[in-house]
Amino acid sequence: MIMKKILLALPLALVILSCHTMQKDLHISSMDEEARSNLAAVEETIVNLESSPRENALADARRKINSLSQIPDNEFQAMLSAWSGRLFLLEGKPSEAQRELRKSETLSPGNWVSVILASRLESSPEKRLGMLEEAAAREIFIFRPDRQPEGPGELQLETGRILLETGRFSEAVAAFDTAFASLDEKPFYRKNFAASRDRAWELRNMDAGTENKVLELALLDDVNWRDIIEITKTETDLLRFLTAGRDWSSEEIFRRLLERAFIPYTQDINLIEWPVAKPSSAQIVERSGAAWFLWRLYAESRANRGLLTRYSISFANTPNARSPIPDLDIRSPFFDSVLGCVELEFMSLPDGRNFMPRERVKGSEYLSMLRKL
Repeated sequence: MIMKKILLALPLALVILSCHTMQKDLHISSMDEEARSNLAAVEETIVNLESSPRENALADARRKINSLSQIPDNEFQAMLSAWSGRLFLLEGKPSEAQRELRKSETLSPGNWVSVILASRLESSPEKRLGMLEEAAAREIFIFRPDRQPEGPGELQLETGRILLETGRFSEAVAAFDTAFASLDEKPFYRKNFAASRDRAWELRNMDAGTENKVLELALLDDVNWRDIIEITKTETDLLRFLTAGRDWSSEEIFRRLLERAFIPYTQDINLIEWPVAKPSSAQIVERSGAAWFLWRLYAESRANRGLLTRYSISFANTPNARSPIPDLDIRSPFFDSVLGCVELEFMSLPDGRNFMPRERVKGSEYLSMLRKL
């Protein structure tokens, strides 16, 4: 009978012990729905601003946070302070962000918003990852009864950001996908970080020996002609016909490529006549310009300059010919370049129909195009 009582009491003791252990790791919040709604609005605003900061919007967000600073709930104020710190980082005020972090940690140690803020204030990527991994291992998040827990997805997303920055692209893809799967209630995260996830996917097969300079350029949201040339001469031998192995600067290579018409004077595919003014090496490259450059590299590598007029001649001999790409005119100087790059799959049609020539080219996109060539 005594043994039976002991056996009955053991599960209860384990439950009590488990709850006691969980309370060390989980922050049980008493915030009401209005407070949660206010925090959710602040979160969405700041995450959106981190992708597209605007001065007026930053000021509006600061006013909103200040208006909520009197709500008497420690958990609420801890998270609000951490979001305030994230906003201070956007405003270029790291010392104020550090102050808000200390306040947040004092009110509620280890809340997920403060963990991410602390990682962003740390300069070492290895330490940042360690902080996030430790928090995830302890399962520190805000517990919401009858809902999905809040925190792990956001921590995973931040981990993906750091992995992308440090060139661990395959791991970054996995982290982003895991995060998105758990953040369905917060679609603004996917909206703002989908481009980063896609970039990690494009770069996932990057060689371990890829030079740091190319990695830096591959992470740019847009690249200029100097960047394009730097990636090309570092990653391939496609410019040896010009340099013959000489270590010319990207500026010198640009000048010589411009003389040989490898760089277009304009990237406007609707202009039939070439402008007189020459482009600069700092000009941002658009999809039309990338197609022009890649197709000429391809023709040179095949020792076949007939490729440069291959499609326009064919279509010119076809009665009532129409361009197979709606936003590309047959008479455009870019017709052969675009059609060739699309047909050989160096480049794609973003929406399945149109080329979208005016879109800027990301560093990772160009590297992917170059490797296909």
